[in-house]
Amino acid sequence: MQAPSIGGVRLSRGNGEVVRLPRGSSVTDFAERINETPADLVKVLIGLGEMVTATQSIDDDTLRLLGEELNYQIEVVSPEDEDRELLESFDLEFGGDEGQDEDLMARPPVVTVMGHVDHGKTKLLDAIRSTNVVSGEAGGITQHIGAYQVVALTPDGERAITFIDTPGHEAFTAMRARGAQVTDIAILVVAADDGVKPQTIEALNHAQAAQVPIVVAVNKVDKEGADPTKVRAQLTEYGLVAEEYGGDTMFVDVSAKQGLGIDSLLDAVLLTADAALDLRANPSQDAQGVAIEAHLDRGRGPVATVLVQRGTLRAGDSIVAGDAFGRVRAMLDDEGNPVQEAGPSYPVQVLGLTSVPSAGDTFLVVPEDRVARQIAQTRQARERNAQLAKSRVKRSLEDFLESIQKGEVAELTLIIKGDVSGSVEALEDALVKIDVGDEVSLRVIHRGVGAITKNDVTLASASKAIIIGFNVRPEGKVAELAAQEGVEVRYYSVIYQAIEEVEAALKGMLKPIYEEVQLGTAEVREVFKSSKFGTIAGCLVRSGDIRRNSMARLIRDGAVVADGLGIAGLRRFKDDVTEVREGFECGINLGSFQDVKVDDVIETFELREKPRKP
Repeated sequence: MQAPSIGGVRLSRGNGEVVRLPRGSSVTDFAERINETPADLVKVLIGLGEMVTATQSIDDDTLRLLGEELNYQIEVVSPEDEDRELLESFDLEFGGDEGQDEDLMARPPVVTVMGHVDHGKTKLLDAIRSTNVVSGEAGGITQHIGAYQVVALTPDGERAITFIDTPGHEAFTAMRARGAQVTDIAILVVAADDGVKPQTIEALNHAQAAQVPIVVAVNKVDKEGADPTKVRAQLTEYGLVAEEYGGDTMFVDVSAKQGLGIDSLLDAVLLTADAALDLRANPSQDAQGVAIEAHLDRGRGPVATVLVQRGTLRAGDSIVAGDAFGRVRAMLDDEGNPVQEAGPSYPVQVLGLTSVPSAGDTFLVVPEDRVARQIAQTRQARERNAQLAKSRVKRSLEDFLESIQKGEVAELTLIIKGDVSGSVEALEDALVKIDVGDEVSLRVIHRGVGAITKNDVTLASASKAIIIGFNVRPEGKVAELAAQEGVEVRYYSVIYQAIEEVEAALKGMLKPIYEEVQLGTAEVREVFKSSKFGTIAGCLVRSGDIRRNSMARLIRDGAVVADGLGIAGLRRFKDDVTEVREGFECGINLGSFQDVKVDDVIETFELREKPRKP
């Protein structure tokens, strides 16, 4: 059975077979799977209104469109499946504890602290850890995800609890959601004097979506106007019913400032963990876990905070984390002390990676450095293809012709550099969600961790991009190079300010909207011919006023005869005037337009810029 001839080419149609392709595949990749030439498939896509090259990474929708045309079912392999297949090719796997049930040992619970901004999450962690992480925070918000382990005293002895600190502003939604994916229990912090806020509900939704038990810390109970009972009643509406009301959620009244109720909160966490969860892991297998945070240190190179989920991580192990790899040169605990081993639920900083992994990347120990390098390089190439497909401006032939007629869509191109990967991801996530309509768009062409480099400036110069530095500065003479190249570099230490300024820039790129405002109308009573000026219309101004040099149109019998005219000449008797008001007679010359008849109406107007709705 033959497909319709496109460009003189006839292709064999499939029988509905499933073709599995990785994200960001090209036409060539598809052609190899179905034994066709890439050039023929490119012609098919052109016939479907999609302009692509044979080797260009294309998005999932375009792949499926091509598959439907040729009667194939395209199955785009998910990132998780891609990773699973990649690891299987090296006889590795991620997830699940190896060995028998007796090999599993109890591990500490991993707790994420969530809640509304300014409700005291960081102060609560400060009270729990008896360290001060608040004083150095710009704008009073937590800019980084950190992981810390504390020891709680219980009747059964000392028990460890691991805390993951996630920020509370909406802009960090991606970071908070990622925190919920690695956590066992969520502590929802609600201020007793402020009650439930939108971000409280947002945090609650993330925790419930991750299906983790929730312990509510009612903070600031020592403040005037505090009403812990009101908080319990408000959260009942969202499915969190306190134990004293017959529910199964533990509520603990605390004061982070006074240090009240901290021990009770830790007890509640451990009780919830024992009652609702089976927290065990095999400490004997090769370590696996998640990169919580990562940054580039000038003296130590890439530094990643990792949370071991199973197995034991040891100094000297070969690891791969996302598209970064290396050998563990050193490990440090949350206080900066060197450690030789890290077991399940233990967070450590790892030194020795070749690059900075992304926050949320999984890591695993591999047999040797060569395997780690191969896995990392394959992941890099795969992610690069996926990003190319994602960032490709999807444009059909009709869109292309339309854009030529209307002028190109304005685009703001950004390069984002930050001190840690979590902040960079959160900032990018917030910026790409800014919506100012279809007339302007925002594209992030590069993001990275560390100082702004010469390569960043070169890329920005070639792409006409703006560089955003979040808690970082240019290295060496890069600032001078940026000035020479005319590259704008913006520096921020608070994420809200970056979002507001980029949004303002996008709105500034919008073309102004003009609306037509009628100035006046004049009825033609008589027509005169002048050897010097051509046709002159003797008129009576019926409404408004007629102004010289204003825009005009000619209306005859209710229909527009000519548009885009202008009042070239305006006279009262023998005097040139600039304006004639309603009820007065005048002579009007419409420049080169001569076809004016008695009873025609000349309508004048101007275009005024219309303010955009916020």
